[in-house]
Amino acid sequence: MHSTDVGVVRTRIDRADPKDVAALSAFGVATVHEAMGRTGLMRPYLRPAHPRARMCGTAVTVLLQPGDNWMLHVAAEQIRDGDVVVAACTTESEDGFFGELLATSFRARGCRGLVIDGGVRDVAALEEMDFPVFSRAVNARGTVKATLGSVNVPVVCGNALVRPGDVVLSDADGVVVVPRERAAGVAAASAVREAAEEGKRARFRAGELGLDLYGMRGPLAELGLRYED
Repeated sequence: MHSTDVGVVRTRIDRADPKDVAALSAFGVATVHEAMGRTGLMRPYLRPAHPRARMCGTAVTVLLQPGDNWMLHVAAEQIRDGDVVVAACTTESEDGFFGELLATSFRARGCRGLVIDGGVRDVAALEEMDFPVFSRAVNARGTVKATLGSVNVPVVCGNALVRPGDVVLSDADGVVVVPRERAAGVAAASAVREAAEEGKRARFRAGELGLDLYGMRGPLAELGLRYED
């Protein structure tokens, strides 16, 4: 469910500590998702609008009405350096809510990128600008400015709850949301996981099998796995 507050702009939000955001930015989405207990992922239909799209920042959230991008313009005023805009819609809509002009406006405010459960357009220009966007669709269809939504209220984007100030990280593997109060702990857990994976990587390079590294042979045999010539 989305917030029931429609027609409100919250101008003061609690953002995750910039040091924790910077620490999280060093890791990939898969690492952070696993380190957080396999939670926080948005649905995989949210894909990068261009190949270089990657971002990490604190969420300014937007609740849109279908086919109407008015609240994205309203949200621009609330962006602070290091923010990521996360836009959800009251119902499914794949219209082109966002393009080059809004990206130019957002970047001037210090925005690190956009995640939107809707459509975007001007993709070639967004790539040329190196402005990261993850979206439900690419669609040239334009939008109107006629109905109120909200800014900086909790939203559900791609089936993930996002609160203003939470950390949003995205790369080629998808989008993950880290609750702002967990940012430091998840960054530390991600570092531990990455170090452990480097050790496993070295053993795989040396030719060791996952069957032995992970101690799989005994459980497989107990379940009746047989090897036959």
